[in-house]
Amino acid sequence: MKKETTPQTVIEIKNLQKNFGNLKVLNDISLHLNKQENLVVLGKSGTGKSVLIKCIARLLKADSGTITILGQEVNNLKSNELNEIRKKIGFLFQSGALYDSMTVKENLEFPLRRIKKDLSDAEIDKKVQETLENVGLKDVLNKMPSELSGGMRKRISLARTIIIDPEIMLYDEPTTGLDPVTAREISELINDIQKKYKTASIIITHDMECVRIVADRIIMLKEGDVYKEGTLKEFENSKDEFINAFFQTKKQN
Repeated sequence: MKKETTPQTVIEIKNLQKNFGNLKVLNDISLHLNKQENLVVLGKSGTGKSVLIKCIARLLKADSGTITILGQEVNNLKSNELNEIRKKIGFLFQSGALYDSMTVKENLEFPLRRIKKDLSDAEIDKKVQETLENVGLKDVLNKMPSELSGGMRKRISLARTIIIDPEIMLYDEPTTGLDPVTAREISELINDIQKKYKTASIIITHDMECVRIVADRIIMLKEGDVYKEGTLKEFENSKDEFINAFFQTKKQN
């Protein structure tokens, strides 16, 4: 008989609070992310979804509560310790944040040369080519970001994020601004990356098709609190009016 194992937690958040002046954005948030899991965070605009993942990466510092990543409490880390943890986290910004003055090759080389300083030029070239193939864009090496479509730019942004082999991925609205076909391709690519790189991911999105493609588990935020946690099936079968406002569109085949 196969022995059941408890999923390994890679991120654990307890009683997280973040305010901006008198505005409470995150109010006593607690959640966890398991190893090799895709966790989708849903909620209306302004409910703190993007603030949450910025606190996880400590781009913003929480007012109170704890954020433990791979066994380390990030709010207590010194600068050099925080940088080491960040090397294990890939952050896909909503804008993509490519360097417009660099070619695709230079954009991908940049994090490698900064983080994996022991790699030779030949090893960097091989890594760049392999990563481009993994996002389905092996022939754009010398193009500038301005020469790429929105979907291609998103793929290159994703390539630049995964090229350092992160253990954890944070996606901030990965399909925003894309047409439905390209958005679906990016959503499927998130699943491909999960399998190839064995990543654990938090995905912030309003795109319900993306949710249906990528979600292993879903957390719904409402007014800065965790309103509901569960599987896609549990959310789709919910009788709650607030939840139904998100899941009212029929599942697409």
